[in-house]
This record gives sequence, C-alpha cells and structure tokens, in this order.
Amino acid sequence: MYVITGATGNTGSVVAERLLAAGETVRVVGRDPQRLERFTQKGAESFIADATDAGALTKAFAGAKAVYAMIPPNIASPDVRAYEESVSDALRAAIEKNAFQYAVVLSSVGADKSHGTGPVAGLHSLEKKLEATPGLNALFLRAGYFMENLLPQVGVIQSIGSMAGPVKEDLPLPMIATRDIGAFAAESLLKLDFVRKSTHELQGPRDVTYADVAKIVGAAVGKADLVYRLAPSAQLKPVLVQMGMSSNMADLLLEMAGALNSGHMKMLEPRSAANTTPTTLETFVAEIFMPAYRGKASRA
Repeated sequence: MYVITGATGNTGSVVAERLLAAGETVRVVGRDPQRLERFTQKGAESFIADATDAGALTKAFAGAKAVYAMIPPNIASPDVRAYEESVSDALRAAIEKNAFQYAVVLSSVGADKSHGTGPVAGLHSLEKKLEATPGLNALFLRAGYFMENLLPQVGVIQSIGSMAGPVKEDLPLPMIATRDIGAFAAESLLKLDFVRKSTHELQGPRDVTYADVAKIVGAAVGKADLVYRLAPSAQLKPVLVQMGMSSNMADLLLEMAGALNSGHMKMLEPRSAANTTPTTLETFVAEIFMPAYRGKASRA
C-alpha cells in the first residue's frame, strides 16, 4: 500500500491517480472527506487527518510500504514557519514509528539553504529531519518554480491590463507544471529504486522569464502588447493579503521572490534529460491558464 499526503493538491492528486491507474492499493490522506471522494470512487482508501497531527498521521501510515510526503500549503496561517515545523515533525514521527523504508518527498529549489528563502526554509527543515531518520530511503524532489504561480495573474491582467509581481522580469526561471512533478513522484514510487537519502531536481522543459511569460500569455488572450512589470513589495503586500494570505505569508513570499532575484535560490544541477520535464509553458497556458482566464471573464 502507498500513502499519499496532500492527496487533493496539485501534485498529490496526480500521484494518487497514477498509482490507482497502475492497480496499486492507495490510501489518500486529507482533511476534507468530500474532496477525497474522487479517489475513493476509484478504489482508494481515505483517511481523515490534519497534517500537523502526528498521532493521526502515524495511524494513517500504518501498513504502508511507501509514502508521498509533503507540507500542504497554509497561506492563511499567522505563523507559516511554525506550521511547517509542526507538519514536518508529524511526518517524521509517523515515518519513524511505522519504520518506513521509502518516502518520496516534495521539496523545492532553494531547499539547500537554511534561511532567507521564505516558506522554502520549511522544506530545508523537512529534508534535514528525514535525512536523520534511520532506515529510510528518501528521494527529495527539488522542484522549480510552479507554473501554477502564474494563475493569480488572471485577475491582475483583467484589473490593470498588464502582469505584475515581485520577481524580476528578465530572471530566467525553471518553470514546471505541477502535474509533471506528480507524474515523476508516482513513477519513483512504483519503481522504489532509490537508496539512502538523495535529491533530484525537476526543472521544467526550459528556463523562461516573466517577460517571456507576458508574450506567451499575451498571444493567448489577444493582447499582443501585454507586458510584465516588477512591482515594489510595499505595493504588493496589501494585494497578497487581500487575496487571502496572512501578513506573515505575504512577507515570506516576498522574501522568496527576493531570494530568486538575488540568486540566493537557484538550481544546483546542470539541465539534463533526467531533470527536464515535458509540459511547456505554451501548453500550460492553453490548458490551464486560459480556462481560468475565460472563467473569470465570464463571471465579471
């Protein structure tokens, strides 16, 4: 049996779907039974647990041979780093008490740094805790910049007619579709061919800048002159809070953007066939961004 944490999220849902399609026994973990129904209808077992509850996770992990482990985002938390530490403590306890041999762990570019990376510091901590777990073979997937981070730009474009954000417009970013992360994680769980503790970067199909993004999105939405503008943090923070982030989460997100801009956060491996994933930005814009854009336009 495989246990999937964050099963209703962008990556965990793909992991669960892939394993179920392969005929594997799967237990999906989440807080909302209704959101887990899509998996139970396909034969998965569901387990309701809060990600910070070590006792509940220990029960959820019982009898499984491998786990997909991640820290579910909690953007409304008043203390995001404390929340992340609670989740990573609970994951470590559940893995240790069940004497797991295998874990595929969602991590991130920048997880090699202990500080100055916003919420990614919590993934550094998770890696360190699981590195110290005896008998565990852990594969840490250090994924690039999620293409899904572009989705809030739907509202930005429709409100001000341009794209805007805290990342420099000419900074090459290893943008990746989350479905490719889930697909790689599922394949790794099916093979279970990793040993001891190791990291593996996932860099997307190519590095792109936000200036590139504006051209691709502009062509798709019919705004050939669409541009991306770097916005100051003081201007962005109230917008982020209005979107539902806590003040602390907004500060951490802006810190992460600064770490990307300065090069403090960056990929460590040269690009190769092993760390390049298939979904292009053009495909993401056509299949994910545009439906969101049209949906918001129709509701306006």
